[in-house]
Amino acid sequence: MKAVAIKAYGDINNLHEIELGVPELAEDEVLVENYATSVNPIDWKARLGYLKEAYSWEFPVILGWDTAGVITQVGAKVTNFKIGDKVFARPDIYADGKRGTYAQYVAVKEDKLALKPDEITFEEAAAVPLAGLTALQVVVDRLHVKKGDKVLIQGGAGGVGLFAIQIAKHLGAYVAATASKKNHEFLKSLGADEVIDYHEAKIGTVLSNYDAVFDTVNAIDDGLAILKENGRLVTIAGKPSVEQKASSKEVSGWRMQPNGKQLKELGDWIVAGEVKVVIDSVYPLTTAGLRAAHKKSQSGHARGKLVIKVK
Repeated sequence: MKAVAIKAYGDINNLHEIELGVPELAEDEVLVENYATSVNPIDWKARLGYLKEAYSWEFPVILGWDTAGVITQVGAKVTNFKIGDKVFARPDIYADGKRGTYAQYVAVKEDKLALKPDEITFEEAAAVPLAGLTALQVVVDRLHVKKGDKVLIQGGAGGVGLFAIQIAKHLGAYVAATASKKNHEFLKSLGADEVIDYHEAKIGTVLSNYDAVFDTVNAIDDGLAILKENGRLVTIAGKPSVEQKASSKEVSGWRMQPNGKQLKELGDWIVAGEVKVVIDSVYPLTTAGLRAAHKKSQSGHARGKLVIKVK
């Protein structure tokens, strides 16, 4: 099968097309013919070597952690899915580094899968898993956002931020976000009640007495400054310091956990029109396509998800 891999850590020129064998399945896995995947910030961070302390991969390494496609094979113990099912998932990160989603076929454990709603395309489905699950788990499970809460999403125009704004609004919160001025009206169209230009104003001079802050940009102190006593902040971009954790406000980090049931819930919200999938641009599964997508993601200027069309 065709895949795009890195043979060493470094810049985008390390991304190359390769030929690799189709993954062999465990009993609790399915084989997905991959129709689309996407690029997330973790992809280029992994390419640069930021994850090498956590994962002892052997090169070549296939990156990518979103998939949408059709099941072509099922393991002996798989009971809830069958050949021909259209699915999407955020697969596990495998120790061998050979099972990323920049590839024509992907092995996925059954409990990480959800059926793709017929109402959305494979490209839209591929934009959801990592970013959408991250937003859902932080907003719902970690920040416990409820109706009437005041919530700040730091970095509202990124892939995770766009989902977080919509989920928080769906739950009945008053939602503020930070973003550059060009994205203000767009974020308001997705449900943000207030958008602050971080270039022009320090949020502590504009906002106060917030119940929850979701930090996607490593601006923990700025978030803490607007929280009420016993408010909650969760970051996916920074590592809270001892001093920050010692505050009277609840501060923690979070790393998304793949979850098929929660992915189905996201799909239901999308079908119901409560959450929209926002795609910035689509690239092919080629050396040039992945290099361009990584460059765009690393620039920080994408508005929505960067999708890779595989088939």
